[in-house]
Amino acid sequence: MSSRVVAWFERAVRGDWNGLHLAANVFIATTLLWLLLGTWADLNPIWAISSMVAASDPVVKQAAKTFRGRMVNSLVGSAVGMLVLLVEGPSAWQLPIAMSAAVIVSSYIVRQPTMFRQAPITAAIVIAAGLEKHSKLSGVELGVRRVGEVLLGCVVGILVSWAMARLWPLPPAPPGSGKSQSA
Repeated sequence: MSSRVVAWFERAVRGDWNGLHLAANVFIATTLLWLLLGTWADLNPIWAISSMVAASDPVVKQAAKTFRGRMVNSLVGSAVGMLVLLVEGPSAWQLPIAMSAAVIVSSYIVRQPTMFRQAPITAAIVIAAGLEKHSKLSGVELGVRRVGEVLLGCVVGILVSWAMARLWPLPPAPPGSGKSQSA
């Protein structure tokens, strides 16, 4: 029975196992984050889960590149968002200012091109927290927590990608596919 299932999967995936590997990574990492944040910390894990998906990849080298870019640009966006929130206070006009400033800092000062769009996204998360709480201090507190959840998601994504690459290595890419599947 199992050999027929394996043969069916091999025909279905046509030698490209990346989708199944990513699905397994996402399933395991989502479960871990749901338990860590949702069950044990009584927090909504959606920020961490969305971040984990972006930092997961069946090819560990690609996951590491994305992880680094996401971490650096999340920190840039967080710093810019908090600075704008602390200086100006929560205001809808601070959203485009913080997001644009985060793009400038990421693009021209930090120069981390991988996941550079994460900087304005994270700045928006921080400013949105201030708008939601209508307070500088409460907004910064909620923003820090959400950014922490985003960073935790990145860490879980890369760790699960690394562990799964060791436990269930990708088979070599089919000849002529042009895909590199080395871990």
